[in-house]
Amino acid sequence: MTRAQPELTVIIVSYNTKQLTLACLETLYRNTHRTDFDVVVIDNASPDGSAEAIAQAFPQVTLIASDENLGFAAANNLIAQQAASEWLLLLNPDTEVHENAVDNLLAFAKAHPEAGITGGRTVFPDGSLNALSCLNRITPWSAFCMATGMTTIFRNSSFFNPENMGSWKRDSVRQVDIVVGCFLMIRRELWQELGGFDLKFFMYGEEADLCLRAAKLGYQPMVTPDAQIMHLVGASSNKAARKIAMVAKGRTTLIRDHWPKWQVPAGVALMWLWGALRITGARVLSLRGGDKGRATREKWESIWQARREWLSGY
Repeated sequence: MTRAQPELTVIIVSYNTKQLTLACLETLYRNTHRTDFDVVVIDNASPDGSAEAIAQAFPQVTLIASDENLGFAAANNLIAQQAASEWLLLLNPDTEVHENAVDNLLAFAKAHPEAGITGGRTVFPDGSLNALSCLNRITPWSAFCMATGMTTIFRNSSFFNPENMGSWKRDSVRQVDIVVGCFLMIRRELWQELGGFDLKFFMYGEEADLCLRAAKLGYQPMVTPDAQIMHLVGASSNKAARKIAMVAKGRTTLIRDHWPKWQVPAGVALMWLWGALRITGARVLSLRGGDKGRATREKWESIWQARREWLSGY
């Protein structure tokens, strides 16, 4: 007797996260009870033996071992294009699925078709809130607050930290602008209508672009606290300067693509100001001496030297 087509395809893109990916898969299978799902893992040419370990530990997983690092966007697009299930779930390898998280998220998505894209709540390993499960879009005000450091100074203020929505604990159902790609559910039909991720994004910003394009079609992404996972954040990109520069590049791209044309020059200027103030601060800090100050200056010198690249966007 052949198995019916599963309702959900879980897509995991791994890179050099062998033990984390194995833990992710173990908790996914252990804590998902009501959903008929398949899992596809695409490994982006990890040098740590991830593909071999996954194949051995989880033979039921469909494993694609790429011989090159395709990046997050292209790898997800490749698998989503081949999926036949009604629903897709993007799940980061540096996550652990809590009890009924996937079941509850699928039920929530079905109950809120107006959302189009849904997500849940993320926590750190100690159980404390990891706010980066969802965000609001970049606006001229939020870009100004970030550039001038007010976002950091007034982290719990929704006024000065609008992208992270201030002190909201992600403990209620809420409409948001962006569901982060670590735990993102979408109907496959909508994914196809949107054309998946824009492939100019190698990493960082692609899910924001996807959600903003869905909003232009009339959808309003939503999150629910009843679907919770643990997310480490950034386990596959542990070089701080490179990661910050890539995030900046993604932000500049979102400004260029989703702001009115007349606002774009101001947005790019705010990104320049963000970098300029931080390299200035790092240089001043390094004058005090010490390893920490020197390391901070070296990090921001590297980011500042790459400013033409991240100010250009993808």
